[in-house]
Amino acid sequence: MTIHIPAWVDGTLTPVEKLEAHVKGLRHKAVSVFVTSWNRVLIQRRAMGKYHTPGLWANTCCTHPEWEESSLTCANRRLDEELGITGLTPEYRDRVEYRADVGGGLIEHEVVDIFVAEAPTDLPIAPNPDEVMQVEWVTYDTLLGRVKAHPSDFTPWLRIYLDTYAERIFDAKMLAQV
Repeated sequence: MTIHIPAWVDGTLTPVEKLEAHVKGLRHKAVSVFVTSWNRVLIQRRAMGKYHTPGLWANTCCTHPEWEESSLTCANRRLDEELGITGLTPEYRDRVEYRADVGGGLIEHEVVDIFVAEAPTDLPIAPNPDEVMQVEWVTYDTLLGRVKAHPSDFTPWLRIYLDTYAERIFDAKMLAQV
């Protein structure tokens, strides 16, 4: 199945095949979700079958909206598809942009709508093994420490979010942990 994502080509938003967007480094729409519970953040380790950044730790979930799909619909869809998470209410936080080499000749140049969803401590999680090989709840401070100690274990976009956009993503309670 060919997936087309919204990308800008010559200044016009156009449906472009997902792999083509990454090979050419085209600026395109994306969605990232952070699920939090009290002072913890749910992170995932990407499945080894992913076409880029396999085995690396990332935020709770991220993807590209389908052509004409809203960012909120996309966020809810991917929480379910990747982690079996339903029933949360993702809250829009901000739109950020980054460009990063993700290996294998692929470039992510994303305009990302960021969502945060507060979860109960007993949130049921059922990772899809085609998408996710491991999940872990970590405190924000622990996450920062791990990224600093072993940056190559984490996706480029998670490192960028934490380094550049944390104050636009996380609330003051979470940031105060550091």
